[in-house]
Amino acid sequence: MDNEVHDLIGVGIGPFNLSLAALLEDLYEVKSIFFDKKSHFEWHPGMLIVGTRLQVPFMADLVTLADPTNQYSFLNYLAKENRLYPFYFLQRLDIPRREYNDYCQWVANELENCLFGKKVVGLEYIQQEEIFLVKVQDIHTKETMNYKGRNLVLGTGSVPVIPESMKGLPAEDVFHTSEFLDRQKRCREAKSITVIGSGQSAAEVFRELLKEQMDHHYRLNWITRSRSFLSMEESKLSVEQFSPDYVNYFYQFSQEQKDKIFASQDLLYKGISSHTITDIYNLLYEHSVSGEEVDVRLQVLTEVKGIQAKGNEYEILCNQWQQNKEFIHESEVVIVGTGYRPYIPEFIENIKTYIHWDDQGRYRVEADYRLRLDIPNQIYVHSGISHSHGVGSTNLGLAVHRNKVIINHLTGREVFPIYDKNVFQNFDAETF
Repeated sequence: MDNEVHDLIGVGIGPFNLSLAALLEDLYEVKSIFFDKKSHFEWHPGMLIVGTRLQVPFMADLVTLADPTNQYSFLNYLAKENRLYPFYFLQRLDIPRREYNDYCQWVANELENCLFGKKVVGLEYIQQEEIFLVKVQDIHTKETMNYKGRNLVLGTGSVPVIPESMKGLPAEDVFHTSEFLDRQKRCREAKSITVIGSGQSAAEVFRELLKEQMDHHYRLNWITRSRSFLSMEESKLSVEQFSPDYVNYFYQFSQEQKDKIFASQDLLYKGISSHTITDIYNLLYEHSVSGEEVDVRLQVLTEVKGIQAKGNEYEILCNQWQQNKEFIHESEVVIVGTGYRPYIPEFIENIKTYIHWDDQGRYRVEADYRLRLDIPNQIYVHSGISHSHGVGSTNLGLAVHRNKVIINHLTGREVFPIYDKNVFQNFDAETF
């Protein structure tokens, strides 16, 4: 038992909690500790494909939008790694996804309040002391230790979604895009590959497979139920919806209204970046030079209804929903880009009765990112809040702002200033 009572215990160390840990390091009034079951920081390791870029500018690092002078800024990382001049000559705001992961690893290795290889396996609330008791297991030694905390912050992220019809099939043949790099060798050995889905991850996997097709000679297919392979909305005024101003505007609506608004905003986060689409088209064009047959098929307006094994391949039952025509497509490898869902850890069950839930089993979340609770302590939350805080909830560009709000509430003072106006446009009629 660690008898010291922490002001804040963090569960999960992804970019959001890592940002919070970095901003708290020099704030001596807050005793914090963060745990993650991974042995070291990893950010979507199966999708760290060479050539993929972060979808936000580098200023959306772990600290800059709160404190540009902070030692854990991306620019300071570049300086420490002697990469400032190469980045200067790169002349880009976006950075390679692999470099963002490397930057986060650098920060994680510097922070004493971040402990990796530590899995939270239990959680209790001790009413007499008004504290949380967090049971943590070392993934290597299997030893457990209890930690006390007045407040919690959950950064438990999301998990890949696999359609029911595709579960139970061999994982080396049918897998989620999140496992792509781990299965890339298998792809290179296949005679045919089908990618399902039309989001950014599916597009990046398809692009990588298309790059290597001439060398490995597999048949390559891409299926989406969308009406087209749609571009993500990236215009300057549109992306102002990823701002604190829009978060505040969105939060004021009823839950029914929020769900309707969120459902209409899919191209803000579900589409494909324009540079990725351009890369894919350029590759398709290159493949067609000299009249060569392009062994690639792109099928839109088509929903996958099921999949079953047939010899060394898989039969995919498809329905072109606009024509209402069903057909069978065969493929040796199937890669599904069907997104992610918020992960609510099992240990939450022990304190579930203290938490308010909506009629769809989602957290009820206050404006300042606290769960609505029946106890005086606080549980701040980073994941599973799109229904309450809108389209920017998973956007790295809003991570630091969220942590500013959390830190100010936790300390009861304005550690970081919060501004009412951050963008050019108005969303609320009362502010016009």
